[in-house]
Parts: sequence; C-alpha cells; structure tokens
Amino acid sequence: MRGWRGVLLCVIGMMVLPAGWPVAAQENCAPPQLRMGWTTDFCNSSVDLDEILNGGPGKDGIPALTDPAVETVTAAATWLAPHSPVIVVEVAGVARAYPLAILMWHEIANDTVNGVPVAVTFCPLCNSAIVFDRRVDEAVLEFGVSGLLRNSDMIMYDRQTESWWQQFTGTGIIGAYNGTLLTIIPTQLVGFGAFAAAFPQGEVLSRETGHRRSYGVNPYAGYDASEYPFLYSGAVDERLPPFEYVLAGTVDAVDMAYPFSALSQAGLINDTLGTTAVVALWQPGMVTALDERTIDDSRDIGTAVLFNRTVAGQTLTFRAAGDGTITDAETGSTWSLWGEAMTGPLAGQRLTRLAAAPHFWFAWAAFHPQTAIYQP
Repeated sequence: MRGWRGVLLCVIGMMVLPAGWPVAAQENCAPPQLRMGWTTDFCNSSVDLDEILNGGPGKDGIPALTDPAVETVTAAATWLAPHSPVIVVEVAGVARAYPLAILMWHEIANDTVNGVPVAVTFCPLCNSAIVFDRRVDEAVLEFGVSGLLRNSDMIMYDRQTESWWQQFTGTGIIGAYNGTLLTIIPTQLVGFGAFAAAFPQGEVLSRETGHRRSYGVNPYAGYDASEYPFLYSGAVDERLPPFEYVLAGTVDAVDMAYPFSALSQAGLINDTLGTTAVVALWQPGMVTALDERTIDDSRDIGTAVLFNRTVAGQTLTFRAAGDGTITDAETGSTWSLWGEAMTGPLAGQRLTRLAAAPHFWFAWAAFHPQTAIYQP
C-alpha cells in the first residue's frame, strides 16, 4: 500500500481554505455538511445527496488553474521524461499538453486553446482525464474543485452559479445547471515523448502556476495497487479488478470498456459499436501517474485511444506488426498513434478521434453499470 493514505492526509493539511464563505442557500434541501459555504440551489438536484462524500479538502482547497502559463516543448523536456503522462488537447491543428505531474495537484485547468475555452480535468481517484468545452449556451464557465466526491469521482462547480458537476460524465447534478451536459472534447493521454515528436511546436502547461506544489510527485503512491477504492460507498462491479485500467467510452449509445490487459496483448482491436466501426489502439511508452511516489519511476502501462475507422467513405481493417507498425488491410497505408496515415494511398488522411479515455474499471462501471467489456 506504501502509505498513500498518510500522504493524502498531509496533502489535505497543506490546503488553504478560503475565508468569508457566503451564507448557504436552500437549507431545507441538503444536510448541513453539504450546504455549508455554498449558494447552490440544492433543491434542484438529480442525484441522491447521500451519495456525496467529503473528500477532505474544502471548497477550492485544491486550487484549480485559470489561464495558466505555458512553455515550449524544449523547455518542458528539461523536467519531463519521454514516458511522463500528458493530456493532449488539439484544436484545429493547435496542440497543447497538460502533464499529470501538475494536474495531480490542481485537478482542473481552465484554459483557452485556439479560441476554444476548455476545462482540462483529472480525477486521481478514478484515473479519469477528461476535457470539456466550457461554453454553455451564451456563457463561458470557470470551474473549481468542490472538495466533494461521488462514486469516488471529483465534483466540480462553476464559479458563475455554484452549480455542481460530475467530472466523470460532465453532467450538472445540482443547482441552476442541473441536467446540463458539457461537450466532451476527445483527447489523448500519451507519454510526453510522443507529444514532442508529433507536435514539436506545441505548447506545454508550465510549472509556473503561482502555487508551491511538489510537481512530479504522486501523493497517492501505491493507490492503483489498492484492494478497494478510497471514499467509495457503492458496490464494485466484480467482472474486472477494481483498478484495472480500461479504455472506455460511449459510441452510438453503446458503453464499452477495453481492458488494457487485452489491448496490450493485441496491440489494436477492430470493433463495431452500434453502427460505428471503431479501432482501439494501444502502444507502450507512458507510465501510470498513480504507482510510485515519483511519477516518472512508475511502471509503463502504455497509452490507448479510440478512433472511428471509417475514413473517406471507406471502412478500414487495421493490423499491428510486431514492431508496432500499424497498417490497414485495404490499402496498405501506415498509420500513426494519432490516427494519421503517414504513407500509402491514404497518406494525409486522418481518423476521427472518439470520446473515450483511460479510467479505473470501478469508476467506469459505477457510472455506466450496463457497460459491455471487450472479450478477446
């Protein structure tokens, strides 16, 4: 177990809680331990409030970032290793990487990439790295960390209305935006080296955040070797071990989880979800952020991504060679991990990235109990 609970308590103790919290609203609709310090409309809720647990740090005790500083790939290479995990956001050719070494300590980065307001989020307890468009109707929201959890997953809040949002699904669950769904921006979680090779002119979230944190250190050391999720009150789906890494997403209303154990053996999986032909790709070269005390010392779990495998009106069948080369059977074109044809008749064509991401199995199953599991 390597004492991650003790380290977590130390982290909680370092957090600073804001003074002068406003008087709580809607006192008759929520227990005192939830409504303290909030102006949220608790009477407008779509979840059982008894499912919400206090994670330790209070409101903004984990400080979200807003308009964070960025640096060049060359500058980032002085402190990131090729296998350091980063979330890659690409908008119309502009790419930016967000190291989990930093997001581990902030969980949310409110940013703008090529004109698109985004919330780059990471919940360590669920290993869920998800990026959302911050625009809702005419509003551009700014998100903070509530310090509360549901199914062990972070509950975000927006600073405009103090509505509460489930990070895992991007759904407003309490307050003025109850029932509103944020748009997920499909991204990739890869090793920094893969990002640097693909986007040498890209940008990287800088450690100059204005906060003093031990960036690169994992305060949850040994967490992914735990027997049971932390601050989780529900039943665990026993079809897979709770902390199995899965590439999971919903396509054509079909919930599907691809275990990394199967992906790493196959290299890639051609599949069809609903009426959509998909391919799940896996390659080594990225460590987990939730293993060793120093993230870069952790074990390589690889990176995985899901694409629509129909391009230019043609559905392709992919195969992986022993050296990791990806080709399609129909044209013999070679493809990169980023879904781009590098050589062959389809050179320059790109597959459409789908909204699927690596998660811990217990978390994906908690929010998607009817999910299917890929069987080799």
